[in-house]
Amino acid sequence: MKEYVLIVGGAGYIGSHVTKSLAKAGVPTLVFDNLSYGHREFVRWSDDLLLADLLDREALRLVFLRYRIRAVMHFAGFINVGESVTDPEKYYRNNIIGTLNLLEAMREAGTWVIVFSSTCATYGEPLEVPIPETHPQNPINSYGVSKLVVEKALADYGSAYGLAWCALRYFNAAGADPDAEIGEWHIPETHLIPLILDAALGRRPDIAVFGTDYPTKDGTCIRDYIHVNDLAQAHVLALSYLDAGGVPRAFNLGNGCGHSVLEVIEAAKKVSGREIAVKYGGRRAGDPPALVGTADLARSVLGWKPKHSDIMDILATAWNWHRKQFSG
Repeated sequence: MKEYVLIVGGAGYIGSHVTKSLAKAGVPTLVFDNLSYGHREFVRWSDDLLLADLLDREALRLVFLRYRIRAVMHFAGFINVGESVTDPEKYYRNNIIGTLNLLEAMREAGTWVIVFSSTCATYGEPLEVPIPETHPQNPINSYGVSKLVVEKALADYGSAYGLAWCALRYFNAAGADPDAEIGEWHIPETHLIPLILDAALGRRPDIAVFGTDYPTKDGTCIRDYIHVNDLAQAHVLALSYLDAGGVPRAFNLGNGCGHSVLEVIEAAKKVSGREIAVKYGGRRAGDPPALVGTADLARSVLGWKPKHSDIMDILATAWNWHRKQFSG
């Protein structure tokens, strides 16, 4: 019977790029997604799309009965920081209860390997920059709390049941597939770079900048942008690491350098050759001033080597896909 890696949330931005990378590596996959935020057209490198929800325990159980699932990659989390502050129940229900349902189905089926999409938001306000994996985890929004709870659950399941796991703490995923077959596309769109590119294309009148009084060089938030294909490669390496008996642990994924909101806007102007109007507003709740991480552990333990670390390169791939997808 054929063995699969189950990509939960594989119709979304990062999950689809990981699925494509696994296909290139010759790894058979199935995508499990409710398409609430994902796109059916992004599921083209998997053997099948299983249209279901993590809150449906019976649907999950049937997937593991019907297919031989050797490992799981879990991307099916809600990720809007601002929304998590105003509607925490949505995040606790989907991100925590949904994951517990998934872990229950895995245990019943005897599937003991999982790579989890976590976040630097578990750290909260940084005490040091760049942030190492040993930094205290004290999230300041419900999104970060929900991801931290899952990390704790994975560690406990590892100790109690022998679950093999990796939690990959992303900084800011950005960019698009260099082949321009898939890219960053959220409905509604909330992420900075696609919003900037929307403004460059004239799909929106301007880009909103939330907060100009942060303790940073230009008063706007600083983030560490990591290309989505580099994230995808880290997932492939994490799976190989666990397959080889690697010790369960968390890894940061970032480039170790930060760019402010205004710097990203200026870089996007250069890449697109377009003017981009800016509208300034107040701070949003739950936004730390700066989030930049060190990924030394992923480099040394997983052998991870990001290929797209330059912000102009990252933006160029995003612009290429965005223009193909949305202009004309």
